[in-house]
Amino acid sequence: MRAATLLPGIGKTHTQAFFLGSVLSALLLCGYYSKDNIKKADENDNSNRKNAIDRRDIARIKPFIPLPNEAIEQYDDGESESQLQRQWQEEIAGVEAGAAEAEALAAVRAAEEVRARGNPDKAFRLLRRAAALAPKHADVLTRLGEFLEEARRDVLAADALYARALATVPDHPVALAHRRRTANLVETLDRNSLQKIEDKRNALSIIPDSSAAFRRAKKEAYFQHVYHTVGIEGNTMTLQQTRFILETKLAVAGKSIDEHNEILGLDAAMKYINSTLIHRMGEITVDDIIEIHRRVLGYVDPTEGGCFRRTQVYVGGHIPPGPMFINLLMDQFLKWLNSDDALEMHPVRLAALAHYKLVHIHPFTDGNGRTSRLLMNLILMQAGYPPVIILKQDRHMYYQHLQTANEGDVRPFIRFIAECTERTLDLYLWATTEFSHQVPALGQPIILSEENSKSEDEIS
Repeated sequence: MRAATLLPGIGKTHTQAFFLGSVLSALLLCGYYSKDNIKKADENDNSNRKNAIDRRDIARIKPFIPLPNEAIEQYDDGESESQLQRQWQEEIAGVEAGAAEAEALAAVRAAEEVRARGNPDKAFRLLRRAAALAPKHADVLTRLGEFLEEARRDVLAADALYARALATVPDHPVALAHRRRTANLVETLDRNSLQKIEDKRNALSIIPDSSAAFRRAKKEAYFQHVYHTVGIEGNTMTLQQTRFILETKLAVAGKSIDEHNEILGLDAAMKYINSTLIHRMGEITVDDIIEIHRRVLGYVDPTEGGCFRRTQVYVGGHIPPGPMFINLLMDQFLKWLNSDDALEMHPVRLAALAHYKLVHIHPFTDGNGRTSRLLMNLILMQAGYPPVIILKQDRHMYYQHLQTANEGDVRPFIRFIAECTERTLDLYLWATTEFSHQVPALGQPIILSEENSKSEDEIS
């Protein structure tokens, strides 16, 4: 049967060629393989080759990674699975928060029992533990405030805790009643503290500038001011290295260029303030702040020095205003700073508020903290106070008080600046006392009064 399908005298290969030719002829007659179709097929083939080349080129382009490699822990390609995972995480966070709150309340009850048995120290530790577990629980904060007020006679710390409780629950009846009672007491204590600082300022002002001890104290305080100010921002230079750079302008081996430039920039800004702004009469302008910042950042990042930021920045848990509002907010800030109400404030209070308001606006990409502290010291120096030195070892406390101010209570930050002001005055007064030949490093107990050396853990 298969032999019958072949043409007589023709082999199998010839038969297949014959049929293939017949099919091609039929297709040509139907127009399938017309010249136009053949041309289109060639174009499509060339296009496919071109696209393949483009894809190979694209494969060589570096892909955009939205986060650093170390920040990407896991990638889930399944949308449903990632959504489920987020739900699980939220549920776990809720359970953990509930467990922490329950543990905090249990610690409060245990503290009451322990205090009733006559062990106030252990009760205080339990209450602090409860506040650490539930830092925004109004009942826990109120109980801790009551303990500090009754057992420790610390009205300032208690009032700060009542204020934190009311920030969470504004109509909390117990905290509200305590707050109304302690408000006047706290205002009186703050006023007395500022008067004490002013008295020390007056005592310092009668020391003649020709005093050799006073000149030595100024020089030592200048080095320490630069050292602690850049140290708060993370600079690792020691006091001796900072002094060496300022005196010789030479480099220190093993330290980065940025750390050198931060010291030189702050030195330039301080010299600019001392030579142009301290004795100038009139208002503080936006150009003054810009010129201070230009020198602060001039050695580190000259392109950003003296320029308001043009992008959004993020500072820990604080998100500053957007860049489109910077000019408006700075105008409002300077209008307040030069207003009669501001000028009637105590200089320490005004300087602390100016520091907080400027750093809250965060008008620059970098160097906001240093510029804010320099503005604070400009206000203080114009009022006859020495530049305040905020110790680098108090960095955590400094930022904690700024965070408390962001939450609505700026008074702890003002008190912190007042304490730093008094400590700096103590340094000068100690250094200019007779039979004192060495100015101690800030932080040594010899220049710290008993009141200043008291721990502020109770407030936190």
